[in-house]
Amino acid sequence: MEAIWNSIKIAIKMNIPEHSYRMWIEPLKFGGIENGAMVLTAPNHFSQKRAQDNYGSLILSELKKISGEYSRYIIEISENGEKTGLDKVQNNIQLPLPIENIKPHYGRFLRRDFTFDHFVVGGNNEFAFSASLSLAAKKNSMQNCLFLLAKTGMGKSHLSQAAGHHIISQYPSERVYYLTAEDFSNEMVQAYKTDSIDKFKGKYRKECDILLLEDVHFLSGKERTQIELALTLDTLLDADKKIIFSSCYLPNDIPKLNDKLKSRFSYGIISAIEPPNFRTRVRILQKKMLSNGYKIEEEVINYLASELTEDVRQLESGLIGVTARSSLMGLPIDLELAESVVKNITQRKKNITIDVIKKLVCKYFNISLSDMTSNSRKQAFMRPRQIAIYLARRYTDSPLQTIGKSFNKYHATALHSIGVIERSIKENGSLKKQVELFCQKLESGNF
Repeated sequence: MEAIWNSIKIAIKMNIPEHSYRMWIEPLKFGGIENGAMVLTAPNHFSQKRAQDNYGSLILSELKKISGEYSRYIIEISENGEKTGLDKVQNNIQLPLPIENIKPHYGRFLRRDFTFDHFVVGGNNEFAFSASLSLAAKKNSMQNCLFLLAKTGMGKSHLSQAAGHHIISQYPSERVYYLTAEDFSNEMVQAYKTDSIDKFKGKYRKECDILLLEDVHFLSGKERTQIELALTLDTLLDADKKIIFSSCYLPNDIPKLNDKLKSRFSYGIISAIEPPNFRTRVRILQKKMLSNGYKIEEEVINYLASELTEDVRQLESGLIGVTARSSLMGLPIDLELAESVVKNITQRKKNITIDVIKKLVCKYFNISLSDMTSNSRKQAFMRPRQIAIYLARRYTDSPLQTIGKSFNKYHATALHSIGVIERSIKENGSLKKQVELFCQKLESGNF
């Protein structure tokens, strides 16, 4: 009978995506026959529910087709000695994972929709997806470290958080820490100020099983933080813990990063995520459409996918744009409506240049272009310069080197400026309003 289950698995594997098979079907084991029904075992309640809900009808169809004898099956929870009563209670707690934001043991919340199920796999990200899933599922005991490389809006945060979701659901006793490099740095500084550095070190070195560390390029120039993080990573790797880094830059391209930390970031697999191709963009839009309950004709989806080619966020912007405009104005979602939304998005992006941003910021602060690009460290010149650099990074495709050069600065200085503004936006309400004003003007074309 186990041979029949193996044949069913082979048939299912041919009909569903490879990653879905590895995640939900492969873990199911043959458990025998009970009251005329084939018994399958799942590692926990979460796996049981997802396999039953998503693939139950397919399993039953193949069972009837291949066995010709059995027409029922059940999925039970594995009782192999590794699952205790406490484990079952913990797994029951994990059932709400797909519909709630999850707080791991430490750090930021994991977005409820940032799971492997919600990630659209294409040729541009297939390796990154497989590497993330393999690390999260602990398929390869030798793979302890993964570095996700991608521009903003390509899905690296989605994969990092998906790994966190998967580990929490499959291994609820594991302690998952999800945070940004900036969070780590700020916490370390606070620990020194409050004379609690030993507690800080103990938390990351002794109480963490999985570290998901985002935006590691913001460690540029932070020597003290780099030293502490390198020592922490050594401890985690020596203890066979799992780590996922993410960044917009390769380790060797991050300025003012010490060699020790570059080595740690490069220790495992480095996987780049490229912009999605047309077919993948269509699938992304279709998935977003279904998950949000939108009804959009195929020709509109294809049009959006053909015109919005930069990243996933731009695709989402287009989808939200057509649905919002349709709802607010009472218009049908057709090609004409889609064209007006796309024109607004692409034209806006095309017209925003570094020079436009510099002039807009100079006018607001009543300073000259020469003041902005000078070497002066006066706050009246330095803060507008930092804001302009931040906006240039956000609204143009120019690399850091180009942005820095346009302000007569090195790219390391440009990166520092971006980090300063990002931190200040969270802490300074008036600055946040200033930046939001600039964003509104740029996005509306009012410049």
